[in-house]
Amino acid sequence: MNTLVRIHVAEQAQLPAEAKESLLLKQVAELPSVIVALSGGADSAYLAWAAQRAIGGRALSVTALSPSYSSHDRVVVEEFVHQLGVRHEFIETHEMENPKYRANATDRCYFCKDELFTVLDVMAQERRFAAIAYGVNADDTLDFRPGHRAATEHRVLAPLLDAGLHKAEIRLLSQRAGLPTWDRPASACLASRLPYGTEVTPERLALVERGEAALRDLGFRQFRVRLHENLARVEIAPEEMPRAMSAEMAAAIAARLKAAGFTYVALDLEGYRQGSLNENLAK
Repeated sequence: MNTLVRIHVAEQAQLPAEAKESLLLKQVAELPSVIVALSGGADSAYLAWAAQRAIGGRALSVTALSPSYSSHDRVVVEEFVHQLGVRHEFIETHEMENPKYRANATDRCYFCKDELFTVLDVMAQERRFAAIAYGVNADDTLDFRPGHRAATEHRVLAPLLDAGLHKAEIRLLSQRAGLPTWDRPASACLASRLPYGTEVTPERLALVERGEAALRDLGFRQFRVRLHENLARVEIAPEEMPRAMSAEMAAAIAARLKAAGFTYVALDLEGYRQGSLNENLAK
C-alpha cells in the first residue's frame, strides 16, 4: 500500500458510518454499470444493496456455484435477492478442475478468486459491464487473504474498503437499511474447513457441509466443522459454548456428526474464531 493510499484510508477511518455510506453510494453512482460478486455474507449483501440503490438496473449481482459453496448459502442468497428485488444471476465456476486449488496450499484462496474473477471478466466483456466489485472491507486487510491478490490482478473494485467501512459499521448500516443479512454469522467457503495440505475434494466438502447442517439443525448460529482426516473439530461461538458442553447436547452433537460421516468428534475448547487454520502460519 503506497503512502497516498494509506493517507486516504486513514482519512476515511475518521468518518462516521453514515458519511462512509454516503461516500460509498457516491462512488458507485459514478460507475456506468457494475457486476457485484455476491456470496450472501453481510459484506457482499450490503454492497449489492448499495449498488442497486446507487445505479439501479445497471448493477447485477452474481453468485458463483461450485462444490465449495453450500446449499445453505444458496438459499440465503435466493431469499435476499427476492426480498430486496436485487437483479441477480447464478453462474458456475470450476476451481475444482485446477490442481493448484485442490492441493490446498496456503494460497488456495488465490486460485478460487482467480477463477471467479476470470469468469466475471468474461461476463463483463460479453455484456458490456464497466466494472466488477467485491465486498472486501477495512477489517479484512488485517488477516491473511491471498484472494485479495487475485482481485488486484483482475482490477476488481473494492468499494467498501475504499469507503473505509469496517465490519461493525456494515452490520449497523445493513440493519438500518432493513437488510436481513445484517446479523448473519460470518461465512466462508467450505474449503476453508480443510487444513492446508489436505486435498480439496467434492467428497470432503460434502462431508463438512453435512456436519455443519447438523449443527444448524441443533440450533447453533456461529460455528465451523474443521475436517482433520476422519475427525470433526467443532468450533462454536463462545456465547453458545455452555449449551454445547452440556452432557445432553454434547451427545447429540457427536451422534449427528457421526451420522453425517465422521468417525470422531471433538469440541474445540477455544471456540469459534475466524481463520483458525491460519494460526499455524505464524508459527
